[in-house]
Amino acid sequence: MTTDKLTILPPGHPLSGHVSPPGSKSITNRVLLLAGLAKGTSRLTGALKSDDTRYMAEALRAMGVSVEEPDETTFVVTSTGEWKAPSAPLFLGNAGTATRFLTAAVASVNGQVIVDGDEHMRKRPIGPLVAALASLGISAKAPTGCPPVTVDGRGHFGSGRVEIDAGLSSQYVSALLMAAPLAPAGSNAPVTVALTGIEIGARGYVDLTLDAMRAFGARVEETDLGTWTVEPTGYRAADFHIEPDASAATYLWGAEVLTGGTIDIGTAATAFTQPDAKAYDVIAAFPDMPAVIDGSQMQDAIPTIAVLAAFNNQPVRFVGIANLRVKECDRIRALSTGLNAIRDGLAVEEGDDLVVNADPALAGQLLPAEIDTFADHRIAMSFALAGLKIGGITILDPGCVAKTYPGYWDALGSLGVQTVAPNAA
Repeated sequence: MTTDKLTILPPGHPLSGHVSPPGSKSITNRVLLLAGLAKGTSRLTGALKSDDTRYMAEALRAMGVSVEEPDETTFVVTSTGEWKAPSAPLFLGNAGTATRFLTAAVASVNGQVIVDGDEHMRKRPIGPLVAALASLGISAKAPTGCPPVTVDGRGHFGSGRVEIDAGLSSQYVSALLMAAPLAPAGSNAPVTVALTGIEIGARGYVDLTLDAMRAFGARVEETDLGTWTVEPTGYRAADFHIEPDASAATYLWGAEVLTGGTIDIGTAATAFTQPDAKAYDVIAAFPDMPAVIDGSQMQDAIPTIAVLAAFNNQPVRFVGIANLRVKECDRIRALSTGLNAIRDGLAVEEGDDLVVNADPALAGQLLPAEIDTFADHRIAMSFALAGLKIGGITILDPGCVAKTYPGYWDALGSLGVQTVAPNAA
């Protein structure tokens, strides 16, 4: 996508057809990391090939791991299980999963590793994870509380008990858990990862992490609520099939209910293991979605649901979404800004809650609005849904969808959605 803006043309008819969402970003980056830490060759099928996962793959290559890509949905990863220090900082763009997961895992490198990202990633907090690593005796420094992070690895992870505040991101917990099997092989004590409180953003993503770890041979047990014990086993190579991305599916579910169509995504909502699949029941209730929606356990689905809420039969208050302020952008602000660009007063921020003042009469109107995506893929993809019902919706920086769904605009096109790119290069 080389244009700097894209205008959606409302189709005026139900959208029907078959679209296969790409593989799960969350699972792809987890199993890429674990395959890179495992001894042997792992074949990862159904994988997502996007900016985020390519950053992870390139980082692994920089540390001596062989990552081959025989087709569009497969990674073949071969590793000795030991990484070498890279010759340059690991640049990870705005990939939160890659940045957080690698910050912990590179402690197993014998040497210094700098984990860095783009201007957006350099605003995303990583302090709690750095502090947790330091408590294990690992030298990790992030002077700004955000990347870049400098880790002086000792050839293995730490051992003992580590506590982490996961209020800002469950990725901190996942990062520590996935690195924990890299503790010294001779260590008698397993690594214990404990939350400082039971509050955790999107706990379901920790369950994804545990399932992936076990698939690669880790032994991990939740000993009580918010405490996990991980044995220092290392990892063994495994073949792993990655399910479609549930967050990507929410846009297709949304397009279906908004237009009264039938879109077959090839996977039943009940078959997903990712937390964002919980959004299906909420979306299926449209145009009578509930007045209060708790987004704490389906955070990446909230932009989709918030745009749908503009056309709901009653206003919707989104709660439990404070963590959206520290995603790829401040998504609460981005959503309110975009909705109010469509019609002033359509959205209101009340603390960390977002209130969408629904108006079904918006459908069918011509309301020219340029949507600032803040370089955030989810803002771009969710506001495209508004363009299915309102004329004049223009998405700025549409190419940002490459972060997790490079084929998104083509997918909409295959359903009969036309777009206009006035400034195509």
